[in-house]
Amino acid sequence: MDTLPKSPSASQSTGKTNDRARLPSAQILCGNSAVEIEHAGQLYLLRVTRENKLILTK
Repeated sequence: MDTLPKSPSASQSTGKTNDRARLPSAQILCGNSAVEIEHAGQLYLLRVTRENKLILTK
């Protein structure tokens, strides 16, 4: 299982709880309504719906 190295700046600025980093969706989306995420050679689409919910599709 591949894991990403933890970034000290991300964990400090995001109020990390437990052992998981927490990122605000605005930081991930950067003002866009959708972003592509590459993971393990696969492409995923993370988008915001009209109801302001997040959907992740392959």
